[in-house]
Amino acid sequence: MGSDPQFAKYPNLALAQDIFTLTNPSSSSTLRQTSLKKLQDAISDHKMAPLYRHLAHPTEGLLNSSGEGSASRPATTSRRTNGVSQGSSGSTKSTLIDFPWSEQLYEKIKMENDTELETFVKEEADAAETAGDTEIQAAKGKRAEFWARVGDKEKALSSYEAVFEKTGVLGTKIDIVLAIVRIGLFFNDKMLVKKQVDRAKALVESGGDWDRRNRLKAYQGLHLLTTRSYNLAAPLLLDSLSTFTSYELCSYSSLVVYSVLAGSVSLKRVDFKSKVVDTPEVKAILGDGEDKLAALTGTVSAGPGAGDEDMKDASSSTPTPAPTAVNLTTLGASTDNVAELETPVDFTPLAGLVRSLYVGNYQAFFLALAAVEESFLSQDRYLYEHRVWFVREMRLRGYQQLLQSYRIVSLKSMAADFGVSIDFLDRDLAKFIAADRIPCTIDRVNGIIETNRPDDKNKQYTDVVKQGDALITKLQKYGQAVRLRGSERG
Repeated sequence: MGSDPQFAKYPNLALAQDIFTLTNPSSSSTLRQTSLKKLQDAISDHKMAPLYRHLAHPTEGLLNSSGEGSASRPATTSRRTNGVSQGSSGSTKSTLIDFPWSEQLYEKIKMENDTELETFVKEEADAAETAGDTEIQAAKGKRAEFWARVGDKEKALSSYEAVFEKTGVLGTKIDIVLAIVRIGLFFNDKMLVKKQVDRAKALVESGGDWDRRNRLKAYQGLHLLTTRSYNLAAPLLLDSLSTFTSYELCSYSSLVVYSVLAGSVSLKRVDFKSKVVDTPEVKAILGDGEDKLAALTGTVSAGPGAGDEDMKDASSSTPTPAPTAVNLTTLGASTDNVAELETPVDFTPLAGLVRSLYVGNYQAFFLALAAVEESFLSQDRYLYEHRVWFVREMRLRGYQQLLQSYRIVSLKSMAADFGVSIDFLDRDLAKFIAADRIPCTIDRVNGIIETNRPDDKNKQYTDVVKQGDALITKLQKYGQAVRLRGSERG
């Protein structure tokens, strides 16, 4: 499987989510207070002086609205930022909670940073005098991890690059690039992330081990998710479910959410069933009663009838009303530290979205979609920016799925199926029809929707005729050219 991953501890991306929560208007006051406490504790415990200044400085901080020296600046000040607080909420932000600045605290942890940095410099100098290249690289790696831990983006990047240039081991190079990717994700630098993901992909393809290839799938999938390439992200994220080990990137619960959402909006119905609805990893979390038990015991993977002797009472079991997070990668494994970091998540809205979309219960589908927007899309820093687009695309998917089964359907019955008014359905469908996303027309006078499904056979016939005409024209030109050459020879 290869050596254990290096440089995987910092930066802590959970802190980036906490920072986003502080500026997210959709977050509850309780959740913002909890995130503020986590952030303050992390800054104090890990001596994160650069990050503290980046966030809370009276004149330069992204989150400070009161603190020392800020009395002349209104609490509602907004300005363009590209920092970590802009997880996905746009180019401007308004501070929703005060992040106080303490000059005394900043000087204290900055002094501790300087002291710790001196030890790394001394260790590196000693290694250069008395040890070999391995020890020197180890000392440089500690310095790079130090800058990543305290939240100094530029110094962390330059330090990691210095280690990368002197490293000959491919696995270590991949680990360094993945660490740089996480720095880009932490500070929401999409260009940096894209560049480094491509760089990591090239390194892995040159001979990376299985574990790092597997970890890169999750990194690629998450990056594509942030750039709204859900169709490309879905297969990578879904493939990562059964072998996920990149806990430095996100929790398993978050991976399940990202995978299911990306698959729901981008996969065709057949693939949606096989890769999302029927996938054991998804059933183990989103399933109810017998389905969930079968997935957890491996019966789904083993095939029909497997383990029947152990599941005689499964049919009489009470369905679970609220599915909870289950990390399949930790079942039977001694990963207590991972389990402690795993935050319980109520997957009920997500389970309802998948189930209602697949069975065609469109009224429940719209209700579940609203709940998913409130519980997941509006609370996650990677999903927030695309929440409006996602909801629109899922509505389109529901409309397309219903209309493809009918030649003509009444506006009244379709509005009743989706639980919306006729006027809303008319306006919503009109947008998609105008954009050529739904091949149908609305006859409001007669109150019907008529689909205009393309005739594949006629299209194929037309294509053959066009291609045949083009071929005949080319042959005629070729024949004329041959005859001319023959007459010239005569």
